[in-house]
Amino acid sequence: MKWFLKVLQQYSDFDGRARRKEFWIFMLFNWMFGAVASTLDIVLGFSWGFFFLLNGLYSIVLLIPSLAVAVRRLHDIGKSGWMLLILLIPVIGGIWMLVLLLREGNSFENEYGPNPKGVIFF
Repeated sequence: MKWFLKVLQQYSDFDGRARRKEFWIFMLFNWMFGAVASTLDIVLGFSWGFFFLLNGLYSIVLLIPSLAVAVRRLHDIGKSGWMLLILLIPVIGGIWMLVLLLREGNSFENEYGPNPKGVIFF
């Protein structure tokens, strides 16, 4: 949960680097809270077809923090945040982004900052 809160504290920080652990733990909690919001929408009758009121509001609130942590994650592997635009390529873009987000970060300082793990291997 501390990783989720850390991302929320850095909600608009697109600079620096984010470890794999930080990104994926945030995404796990994000998906869980989204599922809870969707369930509440259904139980409380706030869902109309594909539109879920609570889940929609939750998604809007977490849009900027999600983008920020994804950009910082790309910085950790030495890529620009603009690489998120590959998601606009159908199918292949999503697979390529998943591969990038699963990669180990650079163990050395790169142009985006020092290694967030604090350990440097040569």
